[in-house]
Amino acid sequence: MNMVKSLFLGSAAALVAMSGAQAADLPLKAKAVEYVKVCSIYGAGFYYIPGTDTCIKLGGYLRADATMYGGAAYNAPAWNGNAGQKNRLANNTIFRSRQDINIDTRTATEYGVVRTYFDATFNWTTGDGVAAGSLGVYYAFIQFAGFTFGKAVSQFDTPWTGYPGNNTSFLIGGYDDVTGINQVAYTAEFGNGVSGSISLEDQSSYLQSALYNTSGLTNAGFASGVFGTNSYAGTQIPDIVGKIRVDQAWGLFQVSAAAHQVRASYYTPALETSGHPSDTWGYAVQGAISLKNLPTGPGDSINFTATYADGATRYVLGGVSPTSFAMYGNSGVGYQSLALAGAADGVFSGTNNINGSGITKTQAWGVRGAFNHNWSPFWSTSLFGSYTSIDYNGTATAQICATAVGFTCNPDFRIAQIGTVTRWTPVKNLTFSGEVMYTYLDQSHSGLVALAPGATKPAANYELKDLGTWSGNLRVQRVF
Repeated sequence: MNMVKSLFLGSAAALVAMSGAQAADLPLKAKAVEYVKVCSIYGAGFYYIPGTDTCIKLGGYLRADATMYGGAAYNAPAWNGNAGQKNRLANNTIFRSRQDINIDTRTATEYGVVRTYFDATFNWTTGDGVAAGSLGVYYAFIQFAGFTFGKAVSQFDTPWTGYPGNNTSFLIGGYDDVTGINQVAYTAEFGNGVSGSISLEDQSSYLQSALYNTSGLTNAGFASGVFGTNSYAGTQIPDIVGKIRVDQAWGLFQVSAAAHQVRASYYTPALETSGHPSDTWGYAVQGAISLKNLPTGPGDSINFTATYADGATRYVLGGVSPTSFAMYGNSGVGYQSLALAGAADGVFSGTNNINGSGITKTQAWGVRGAFNHNWSPFWSTSLFGSYTSIDYNGTATAQICATAVGFTCNPDFRIAQIGTVTRWTPVKNLTFSGEVMYTYLDQSHSGLVALAPGATKPAANYELKDLGTWSGNLRVQRVF
């Protein structure tokens, strides 16, 4: 019996040893795969980053765009440069291809949602003078506990920025910072769709027009709409911006204001001992309204803004449009006709503290809007327009026109624009569109003046008169 028991235990021990040896040769069991989970609390398209409580959404668009008879991509009017001169160096077609990528992350915390947002564009443009690729960082900001830090849409601006219904990036008559502006902002939500914001915003990139020292200005300067030496100093204080906004089912109402420091360099640019004018402050105010649920059809809307600025003309001209304009056409009394204009936040004159003047600010106002109508789920049309007015008072006009010879000088001007765009969306997020726009420069100079405009234009007599120009745009865009 003892022999049988010993044999049984020995056999069992041998089996255990053999099993252990075989188990050592087997691969270890893999860890369970951690699948990406949908994050539904922030809307469609968000997913949890594996191993974290942060949600992420990737998006963007690819766009192919062509501008006809314009001055730059995205339907810029032919209002300066070779396009404005209508010479043989101007390209009748300007192409741009763009890939946009954006990354949106959100994390719930005891202080509310922490959000980061990044948007970049990769562009290839031909026809605007040189074939070139470019990288643009549109937005890069962090939002936390009501604060926004980084490059985001200005608190002064509307949700549609410079696009109440248009494709063109050059519909002036109001503020436009669609590419974002560096800021530190705080937004408070008061309930029932009412919110208020205050911010400090970088003025150096998009918010300075020109600050002209008119000393030494001759007729040659008028040929390009540049009324002297641009003498803006470096920035000292960011623009101070505030906004009250009401969002309701019927649409939106918003009032915003900005304070803008106007600060000159020196009377003689390269000589600090020449002194400088005293700093002054400009400002801008804007009212905006958006109406939805119109009786004309589902999804129809009206977007409209009205803006006034004193010493802060970029708030009316937008951030990407030029500040000087020179358009040429036919004339029966001179070599050609010429419509010219220049916008500035202010002007001064002098070469030192003894003969130098203070800064005289420029006033500007503009209206801009669009009616957007849906013919069907696949077809829509927008009718858009704007009107911009720049006014130099008597002191500024006298400084600009002090050396004008042989013509009636008045730097005030107005620009009117009207256009329409029709869009076809055959499948979701794929849109084909065609746009046409007319831009009219109503300038206040008159007479026949001897000029040497440069580029391809000869020195000759030019008739100063109002002129207009047509431009068009074709676009295909796929959003994902």
